[in-house]
Amino acid sequence: MSEVRKDSKGRKLMTGESQDKDGRYRYKYCDSFGNRKSVYSWRLTESDAYPKGKRKDISLREKEKNIQKELNDDIIPDGGNMTVLELVEKYINQKRGVKHNTQANYNFVINVIKKEPFGAKRIDKVKLSDAREWLIKLQDDGRGYSSIHSIRGVVRPAFQMAMDDDLIRKNPFEFQLATVVVNDSVTREAITRKQEREYLRFIKEDKHFCKYYDGIYILFKTGLRVSEFCGLTKEDIEFDKERIKVDHQLQRKRDMEYVIETPKTEKGVRYVPMNEDVSECFKRIIVNRKKPKIEPMIDGRAGFLFLDKNDMPMVALHWEKYFQHIREKYNSIYKVQMPVITPHVCRHTFCSNMAKSGMNPKTLQYIMGHSDIGVTLNTYTHLQFDDAKEEMKKVCNE
Repeated sequence: MSEVRKDSKGRKLMTGESQDKDGRYRYKYCDSFGNRKSVYSWRLTESDAYPKGKRKDISLREKEKNIQKELNDDIIPDGGNMTVLELVEKYINQKRGVKHNTQANYNFVINVIKKEPFGAKRIDKVKLSDAREWLIKLQDDGRGYSSIHSIRGVVRPAFQMAMDDDLIRKNPFEFQLATVVVNDSVTREAITRKQEREYLRFIKEDKHFCKYYDGIYILFKTGLRVSEFCGLTKEDIEFDKERIKVDHQLQRKRDMEYVIETPKTEKGVRYVPMNEDVSECFKRIIVNRKKPKIEPMIDGRAGFLFLDKNDMPMVALHWEKYFQHIREKYNSIYKVQMPVITPHVCRHTFCSNMAKSGMNPKTLQYIMGHSDIGVTLNTYTHLQFDDAKEEMKKVCNE
């Protein structure tokens, strides 16, 4: 018969339990992979007093219960000793066929986590309060709301993967971001119809910027994303059917590589109607288009409508700079300042104008290429009192 082992207080020690010479208790066990592990505590049971000068911790038998519960639930104890950084890297490495903008965002998140002590934290030790505190710290360190939103957008599904793999019990990032950090991002508001008319008038009459008038007019009157706009070729403008075929977008990577990608959302492939004014703009653009010695071809597509000084297709950055310079010149001349206008503001203005005109939300969703009707409906919440007043008059007069 085996000898009954006891601790220094004469209490019987269970299988796997032992007490070291310094008085600390140890529990040995095998994890789900058959690896031998040990946990320690200065107390055997919960009722034991904390030894003077020792760090407070749960008792050994409380730890044993947690370990057994995890083993019974097939939860891997200690989260497999995986760190936050290792988890996020594993999650990202399983992604295939991502667009280059998405990959750039992944790289950004990895670089942030690498610099943070939080990245070295073991995933099973991350609690809800830890996750909240980390995001708050990022904002205190100067990170903007949109950046924090992007970081959490990668970390949260990574922790969900850890749950699915039985490494942890709960996802510590399952909370509303707005309840933790302040949304200090600048909302890109639509401009008024009067501002739009004045802005276009100024461009049309300016000797230098008038060459961009047709392109900017199209952005205001079609709601195209700027990357979709830059990707347009002569074949995409179907004059006979009065529509624009949108089935791709043009992007340029940081290493200056040009790529053709599918539209931003699954609903992005669509036909956008064009009125007579837009059609005339496209006709002028095609007539005045540069005739390069060598026609640039990107992923099998050629005939891009807008070429830069190097005879390569213009990209979003070109147009964003044009918009910036136009506004700077306008505001240097007129006392009534023009607000910040970007290609995306053109898109948002178009959407708002269509909503104000009473266009059916589902029709507007199709034209905008929104994957979620909620994105379209949010435009209707931007309408002001004057819009509501005008709508009320229409209803009452019917």
